[in-house]
Amino acid sequence: MNDIKTHVSPPETSAPDTAEQSFSADTGFKLFAALGAVPDAITLFLDGQPIIVRQGDTAAACMLRAGIPYNRLSPVSGAPRLPYCMIGHCFECLVEIDGIANQQACLTVVRDGMKIRRQLGAPLALKQPEV
Repeated sequence: MNDIKTHVSPPETSAPDTAEQSFSADTGFKLFAALGAVPDAITLFLDGQPIIVRQGDTAAACMLRAGIPYNRLSPVSGAPRLPYCMIGHCFECLVEIDGIANQQACLTVVRDGMKIRRQLGAPLALKQPEV
């Protein structure tokens, strides 16, 4: 049986990305690292921390590239969840965006200053957005 480690490149020895490093899992490499410079960079806030992202990307893609370990916790078991289908079918990517809960991160295009919070369990259905 093939081991996935045989198909993944080893980490580069260059300096770490400053904006994305705070969310990176301590694995030695990123599975969703950017392939080049970030054109038209904008800043969004993920759980209050600024991250530099590409304009036009989805929130889910930016979160994966930042290396966060989960985007929500399951309301039933508390298990950490990450985006799965990336086309809006599975609802595994739900996050709070600009104070509105249960937003699909894979379908939401980022904009400068956007505030994203990871969901911890089941949010209140009628929660008023914070301004």
